[in-house]
Amino acid sequence: MSASENRYSVRSLIITAVVAITGTVLALEASGRIDHSDNKDHAPVGDFQAIHVKPGEEFLMSRKSSELHAVCENGFLAIAADVDPSFRGILVDYKNRGVRCSRPSPTDMDLASEPAAEGDNEQ
Repeated sequence: MSASENRYSVRSLIITAVVAITGTVLALEASGRIDHSDNKDHAPVGDFQAIHVKPGEEFLMSRKSSELHAVCENGFLAIAADVDPSFRGILVDYKNRGVRCSRPSPTDMDLASEPAAEGDNEQ
């Protein structure tokens, strides 16, 4: 295709695309189709991963702080933001089970008083 056959410049096509996307977002916002939730109850605080470290093995970790801190909340590990400590989230595993702050004692009275599960007495 020769230069005389080009009807639109690349610059005008890019500007048209940006204006179309911006106009679409503004139209969706004005019509109320984009939902902005103020409810912090079910918002994830962050995405975490565990790093398995063997004794004597070194691992690399960023020197920068994550701006989060951990606290023990009702026996479970909670993660809170340094800038807003009231915004906390309980750390859960992939099955949505809470991560405890400490290992429960086998002589703990609360565990000893619980009845055995149905599957435990079939041995």
